[in-house]
Amino acid sequence: AAGISADEIDLIIVATATPDMQFPSTATIVQHKLGMTNGCPAFDVQAVCAGFMYALNTADAYVKSGMAKKVLVIGAETFSRILDWSDRTTCVLFGDGAGAVVLRAGDAEEEGALLAFDLGSDGHQFDLLMTPAVSRAERSSGQASNYFRMDGKAVFGQAVTQMSDSVRRVLDRVGWQASDLHHLVPHQANTRILAAVADQLDLPVERVVSNIAEVGNTVAASIPLALAHGLRQGILRDGGNMVLTGFGAGLTWGSVALRWPKIVPTMD
Repeated sequence: AAGISADEIDLIIVATATPDMQFPSTATIVQHKLGMTNGCPAFDVQAVCAGFMYALNTADAYVKSGMAKKVLVIGAETFSRILDWSDRTTCVLFGDGAGAVVLRAGDAEEEGALLAFDLGSDGHQFDLLMTPAVSRAERSSGQASNYFRMDGKAVFGQAVTQMSDSVRRVLDRVGWQASDLHHLVPHQANTRILAAVADQLDLPVERVVSNIAEVGNTVAASIPLALAHGLRQGILRDGGNMVLTGFGAGLTWGSVALRWPKIVPTMD
């Protein structure tokens, strides 16, 4: 869709909480499977549901510093591998998936330019969402499991608050009001959270791009998948002011403001 070859990419960043292996990074495996031979750096970023925002911000910093000109940023998850299928409070919510974007060096006045970021974390609440490490002894004795765990009620309140506040901060940095937004593309946590964030921002819910009904919560993959959905459905065809926002375990959160281009690549 970007009209470039794999070897034109000079940095690969994969946002994932469910890498294929403990090591090496999933990004290096992607580099191999794309047949790349230019030796560009490749690494993973782990901020769970906010991972794609952290990866975008990292890519933006590389481009602005002159260390990269074209960056492949991927969000990819296979959460089905860490779910307890007997826990209906979690296993029915999540899906597996992957999405990607290409960032290139350009002018800040161009359509598509990333204008401002807001990132944050609150480690004091790390235990609201987690997948604990389990020792070999614990696993063999049946004393512990390394399935994903979540305090759903507490996460709901934090997700609404942190995403809403992060969007407000990034809007302030670019001088926009919430009413100036044409599209909000949030991490696809659940429908009630998306509706609550829209309500907190006094934003019409039809301006919130969502595909959660089709794919579930795909964690770091959810924002690029929602963008692809918006393109395919024609929701984003007219461009305009946009904010992407995500919230995840850690706790972590992040948002970016950009002007979405009116002319976009065809998505096959």
